[in-house]
Amino acid sequence: MKALVFKSAWEMVVEDREIPVPSSGEALIQVIATGVCGSDLHGYTGHTGRRHAEQVMGHETVGRIAALSDSSSGLEVGQVVVVNPAMSCGACSACSVHEEQRCESLRVIGVFPEQSAAFAEYFVAPLQNLIPLPEGTPEHLGALVEPLAVGWHAIRRARLSPEDLVVVLGGGPIGQAIALAAMRAGLTKIIVSENIASRRMLLERLGVNPVPAEDLASAVQAMAASSVTVLDAVGSSESVAQGLSLAGRGGRLVLIGMSEPLLEVPSYEVSVKEREIMGTFCYSKEDFRSTVDWLGANVDTAKLLVDAVEPLAAGPQVFHDLASHKRDASKILLSP
Repeated sequence: MKALVFKSAWEMVVEDREIPVPSSGEALIQVIATGVCGSDLHGYTGHTGRRHAEQVMGHETVGRIAALSDSSSGLEVGQVVVVNPAMSCGACSACSVHEEQRCESLRVIGVFPEQSAAFAEYFVAPLQNLIPLPEGTPEHLGALVEPLAVGWHAIRRARLSPEDLVVVLGGGPIGQAIALAAMRAGLTKIIVSENIASRRMLLERLGVNPVPAEDLASAVQAMAASSVTVLDAVGSSESVAQGLSLAGRGGRLVLIGMSEPLLEVPSYEVSVKEREIMGTFCYSKEDFRSTVDWLGANVDTAKLLVDAVEPLAAGPQVFHDLASHKRDASKILLSP
């Protein structure tokens, strides 16, 4: 099979690899489409150190079941499924209360290097992580479930009330997912900070109010909200400082973005003004499953999120152009 292999910082190649064989409790997935995530790009450039040489990445994916290890699973060969890449143990204290994203032994397909993932023609995944794509949903859109589930989990975890002003820092794919999740939750006061004009145009089409970063403080002040929750989809020292300044006394900053592995935090801005910093990561199984249902019911909205579907063979160029900002795009899918 063909696979897109990470060699070193700024180097990826398409290679021939053996088709993996599913073990007990697994299925072989023939990939339909896989999204290029910001975390993949950060790994590609070597910025975060979260990707490793010879690794096949790819965790935002949809595919067709090519082989099953267990015919009693209720799934069928040929069925189109969305793959939840977060593999949890099912037995620890977190899993027992259905917060699988906190599992003590959580592994994410496409992130941990030992398993070949979805930037390939085939990969294997646990049967329990496969969710059938709702009938009538364009197949490639299934690759959007993963980032949309990240946004939904962040909103669920943020403990928002209907009167809250939601401020999202960063209008890329995760920022878009957070804004859509806020609307999904019934929230109406939403501002997204984004400097790229094309992304602001997309956010407007999604029904969200986007503003350039330099206008964000005045836009928040104009809303005159009694409670402001900031969701940081960037994850840099600069964005954290900005988020805390916007949150107000007693406000909340929810950290989703992972732009930098180490952050400088203005500690007095947290303690003296009794602000709260909250982390959020991945999603529970129910977050993911409910987002599959949401996608099936909101196809027209989801279509707006995909800039292009490119062949897997173009992967090295796609990664280079996105990482070097030579291509103005939010979400590119790669398809074998």
